[in-house]
Amino acid sequence: MATTSTTGSTLLQPLSNAMQLPIDQVNFVVCQLFALLAAVWFRTYLHASRTSSSIRHGIATLLGLYLALFCFGWYALHFLVQSGVSYCIMIIIGVESMHKYCFVFALGYLTVCQITRVYIFDYGQYSADFSGPMMIITQKITSLAYEIHDGMFRKDEELTPSQRGLAVRRMPSLLEYLSYNCNFMGILAGPLCSYKDYITFIEGRSYQVVQPGENGKAQGQCERTEPSPNVAVIQKLVVCGLSLLFHLTVSKTLPVEYNIDEHFRATASWPAKVTYLYVSLLAARPKYYFAWTLADAINNAAGFGFRGYDRNGAARWDLISNLRIQQIEMSTSFKMFLDNWNIQTALWLKRVCYERASFSPTIQTFFLSAIWHGVYPGYYLTFLTGVLMTLAARAMRSNFRHHFVEPPQLKLFYDVITWLVTQIAISYTVVPFVLLSIKPSFTFYSSWYYCLHVGSILVLLSLPAKKSQRGKSAQGNTPLSRSKKLDDSENSLGQNSLPATNSVCSRSPGATSRHPLLQQ
Repeated sequence: MATTSTTGSTLLQPLSNAMQLPIDQVNFVVCQLFALLAAVWFRTYLHASRTSSSIRHGIATLLGLYLALFCFGWYALHFLVQSGVSYCIMIIIGVESMHKYCFVFALGYLTVCQITRVYIFDYGQYSADFSGPMMIITQKITSLAYEIHDGMFRKDEELTPSQRGLAVRRMPSLLEYLSYNCNFMGILAGPLCSYKDYITFIEGRSYQVVQPGENGKAQGQCERTEPSPNVAVIQKLVVCGLSLLFHLTVSKTLPVEYNIDEHFRATASWPAKVTYLYVSLLAARPKYYFAWTLADAINNAAGFGFRGYDRNGAARWDLISNLRIQQIEMSTSFKMFLDNWNIQTALWLKRVCYERASFSPTIQTFFLSAIWHGVYPGYYLTFLTGVLMTLAARAMRSNFRHHFVEPPQLKLFYDVITWLVTQIAISYTVVPFVLLSIKPSFTFYSSWYYCLHVGSILVLLSLPAKKSQRGKSAQGNTPLSRSKKLDDSENSLGQNSLPATNSVCSRSPGATSRHPLLQQ
């Protein structure tokens, strides 16, 4: 196995050698396991009921920076520079325009780091990608800037219900800002959370219930019993273990690159090509299931992520969950897949771009997603294809679905067909995201005769366009995360599926993975 260098600590090199895994991957997994233990300690001994918010902020930040330094060495300074300069922009520019300047700076700084990693330094040298945590920090910086702008500058009547619920009414202190961006629970693998949710957790207000008065306005608050996250954490760790086992045993035997193998393209039948495309992309997903579910478990172990109770009275710990595996694998539409994959990134794209775009919101959102992901040409091919697929799928669904609602047998037939088409369309769309370069991406698409591109264009040209429901949906959405209501619409993107691929199936060595383990 090729030796892999690291900019982080080499303390675990003997373990890396024994497991025959790159040191960066070992560092990442060990740091996340340490963060899991630290989260249990944080909830037990630094509980908000007996520890001040300042101490909780300070400890969370110091632990986060230590983990970043251990994994990335001096590259971790980029996290502080990006956060520090953005905070200065917020203070100096003021609430009227700071969201624009913070957005341009944070995304620009991230892009510069991605360019230097890919085109100036040897990106194949390290399996860990320091721009991965920066992607999450960029989301937090831009989200908070817009939330402060909404809360301190715009009028309430100008805001959608979700924007009103997320609006921040005072400027955070530097400690609160750094804690939000660099806390140990989310610095390595996220996920994104809203600033108000994070502050509510740190201050111990996650379990307070608002008591309505006679006029419907909040009259007071009362405490409710704090549920234990232990069951949710154990369940998620089981999912992590199964995902990791699948990745280490099955995934490496089904490389996505084999789809463009010359012999395979020349000899394989069309059913074989379709089957291998689906299976190879399916096998690439468990590494993301592992990383994101472990990150969710870490936050839950610290007491963060409680949403409320379901109809059966069971506690829900999915406030900041990043994926729903069952819904992903059983998706019967492009929208359903994207709504359940990388959920927090999809919500970020919706909040900072889609809801605020003055024209072509779908195209603008896909373009922002491509820039945020990185500078490889394959990313842009994927998102350009994604625009076509999203618009075509929306047109097909709006024109035909109502014909297949009844009877149940007909609906079942419709669901089976749409599941098959959706899985193939998703796999077809994200292949360039995995292959990265222009030539292999076009090699794949040409071997398929660009059939889904052509089909999508024909659908858009032949089917009548339906009036957009974006404005209606935006006004009808329930406030996200604030109300703790238990309906699934809280994480829904309404009629607008947004691109949150985030290396959906990336397998190319040393290039696309956002976390060290994902590079194997």
